[in-house]
This record gives sequence, structure tokens and C-alpha cells, in this order.
Amino acid sequence: MVDSLFDVRNNYYLGAYQQCINEAQIVKCKTDEERLKKDYFLYRAYIALKKSSIPLSEINSNSGPELVALRRLAEYFNNVEKVTSELEQVDSEGNEYVNLINATIFLQEDDAENALRFLSRISDQTSLECLSMKIQCLLKLWRIDLALAELKKMQEVDEDATIVQLATAWVYMAMGKDKIKDAFYIFQEMVDKYGATPTLLVSQSSCLIQQQKYEDAEKLLMDAQQRDPNNPEALIGLFVIAHFLGKPIEVSNRYMNQLKQDHPTHIWTKDFIGKEQEFDRLVLT
Repeated sequence: MVDSLFDVRNNYYLGAYQQCINEAQIVKCKTDEERLKKDYFLYRAYIALKKSSIPLSEINSNSGPELVALRRLAEYFNNVEKVTSELEQVDSEGNEYVNLINATIFLQEDDAENALRFLSRISDQTSLECLSMKIQCLLKLWRIDLALAELKKMQEVDEDATIVQLATAWVYMAMGKDKIKDAFYIFQEMVDKYGATPTLLVSQSSCLIQQQKYEDAEKLLMDAQQRDPNNPEALIGLFVIAHFLGKPIEVSNRYMNQLKQDHPTHIWTKDFIGKEQEFDRLVLT
């Protein structure tokens, strides 16, 4: 059976968001379910590109629960506190898309436990996206053993799927040692097969940083930044490497200032600012 949404979904997973949007705009959907899946990835790609105004203008409160959840995700980046407080009142039942989006918001808040709570509500626990997000949550909680168990479930469904390969690489990175090299090669296979994206390049650079190959990692991050000048993960990587390579403080400050200005709600930025404030308090005591 032909999967008409393969390119839409695959480009999203790889971080090729504009390609995902382009494919979604030309794909011909035959059923309402296909149209819903297409819209799910289309609007998430717009949100990933910081174009939340598009789903906000196209989705109204009378749309179906899945689209309303997508609108909520777009609203989240405009009013974090309001949206997170409203999530507890959302009747998500077993709806996969609604729970995935709710879990995504909690992951953005670095709240893996609440994200897992919403993921457990999904009726289809063999959903690859559900399982991959569970793995992300478990890795945040440093439960590599449980993440491996979820990965095994994914591999039993379709071990060759892109999202399964990516999840495998995430787990390998968390396991460390020789598995880091295996993770790097998985990302390289994705690059060779589908082309480089900022997401894949940053992932490869993370593997190299763990192996203390800082100059090689910097090259990949520079490539990622060339493709997406405001990519937060690339900026974070460059900030870290600037310290490892002993670059002038002005260089690392430049990256940090860009993160504070353009990505103030990013988990890493918020954590860094919190540590700065704590340090300042300690100095004054």
C-alpha cells in the first residue's frame, strides 16, 4: 500500500520543515484521516519554523480537537503560563494527536513526568510517534533501561522507519562509550539518504562533542547555522564549543546574547539564566 504522506512525515522527522510544508501542499489526500495527518505535520512544521501566526490564523476554536490542540501549541509560544495552566482542563481521552501535542508542551517545559502522563492516555500504544516521545521523556529522566524497552517496541513495529532509526540514535547517545559512534553513523546514513538538515547536523555534532572532537563538531554546527542562522540547538552547541576550544569570551557571549534575545523560553536558555541569577545571589550574600 502506497503511503501518500511518507515525504510529509519523513521530512518533519528529519527537521526539513520547509520541505515538509512543500510536500503537504501538493499531496492529494483521499480520506479525512489522511487530511488530518497532513494538517498535523503541516502546522507543526510551521510552528517549528517560528511561524505560529499561520496556524493561529487558520484554525479556530470550532475546529476538531486535533486542530484545536495544534492551535494551543502555537499559542504556547505566545503565552506559556496561560496554555500550560489550561492543559489540565483538556479532555484528551485516547486521542493520539491531542495527547502528543500536550506532551510536546510539557517537554518544552522540561516536565517529562507530565508529558509521560499524557502519552499514557493514547489508546494506540504502538504508535511510533508516541513511543519515540516516550523515549525522549525517559532519556530526560535518565531511565535508559526503560527507554531501551520502548525502543524494542518500536523496532518490532518497523525497525527501518526513519523515526525508529532516530530514536535508536538517541538511546545510543545516552548509553555513551562505543554506542556514540553507532549513533553518529545512523545520523550519517540519514544525511546520505535524505540530505543534511540542521537537526541531523546538530545531532552529529553532539556525538562528536561527547567524543571530544570539538573542531569537527564545530564544522558541522557552522554548516547547520549556515542553513538556519537562528537554530537554537546550533547556537547552544557553538556556545559550548567556544569554551572547549578556548575562544575569546566575546565569541561565546555573542552566541549567548542571541539565545537570550531570540530563544528566551528555550529550556537550555532558561536554565542558563537561572544559574546566572543564582550565581549573582550567591555573590551578594
